[in-house]
Amino acid sequence: MSATESPVSARESERAIAERIAHSMRAIADPTRVQILRLLMDAPDGRRGVTDLAARLGLTQPTVSHHVRIMANDGILQSAQEGRQVWYSLVQSRLADVFDFVQHSPADAPTVAVDPAVLSRITDDLALRFAGVFSRETVADYVASSYELLRQGAPRDRHLSSHTSRFAADRLGSLALVDSDEVSDAAASGAPTDVLFVCVQNAGRSQMASAILRSLAGDRVRVLTAGSQPTETINPKIVAALDEIGVSIAGEYPKPLTDEVVRAADVVITMGCGDACPIYPGRRYLDWELPDPAELGMDGVRAVRDDIDARVRELLQSLPSVNAE
Repeated sequence: MSATESPVSARESERAIAERIAHSMRAIADPTRVQILRLLMDAPDGRRGVTDLAARLGLTQPTVSHHVRIMANDGILQSAQEGRQVWYSLVQSRLADVFDFVQHSPADAPTVAVDPAVLSRITDDLALRFAGVFSRETVADYVASSYELLRQGAPRDRHLSSHTSRFAADRLGSLALVDSDEVSDAAASGAPTDVLFVCVQNAGRSQMASAILRSLAGDRVRVLTAGSQPTETINPKIVAALDEIGVSIAGEYPKPLTDEVVRAADVVITMGCGDACPIYPGRRYLDWELPDPAELGMDGVRAVRDDIDARVRELLQSLPSVNAE
């Protein structure tokens, strides 16, 4: 509450927010609308048209249009017209209101298993990407172990296939750096500086730090994240807090801490899990003492975000790949 805001006006404001959220819950408390929201969240660019939604749901276009219109009228969805095509997407400012309701997997939901043929394709693609660096057998081992590590931490991850591919690629990329001794002098080689952010769940502090650093440094820094005890999904409050300052989470996901990403890093920054991170010579280690956003309300999350933003900006000034002449 601000210094000029009375207790009565504060209660009225809180009531208005609560009513808006309750109204949102009513607006999406329909199986078809939940399915529509999940399809929009899963879309590569976050948007779909009514024709596509109807085909995926096995419903008529007028039925889908009816449900979309209700959510658009409530401000949950927004539309954009390109020629004769109308695209619908989730209003980012409403993400925190509906994310858990739509996206959270119930405890009794079935676990996800990736088709072996898909894992084989991931292996083939990564073997092509790392041709001349690693054998297909090595790539296959990393794909298999990455899949198992992610599946253990998030057995209901509906994006397990793509997350396995990204995780394996990040690990192989880190291993390639270690094997080629590029880690030792990023400034001299002109290579990007490797920065690793580690927290407990890899769902809050480390994700905020990495997203902010990526937005500021671009390709001058290679940013990775990990968790000592990763959870299944990124905290939606983190996504909302970053969106408020125009920073995207860019499809990130929680992942476990592995040895090769630490060995490949030039800078390792821990947040509440320093004991879990192995120590290697020649790396710069920092420990940022920050409260866990999972235990905070949105104002607290914003305070942590702003603290991390200031720390990242200070860090940026010390990275050789950013400040090399």
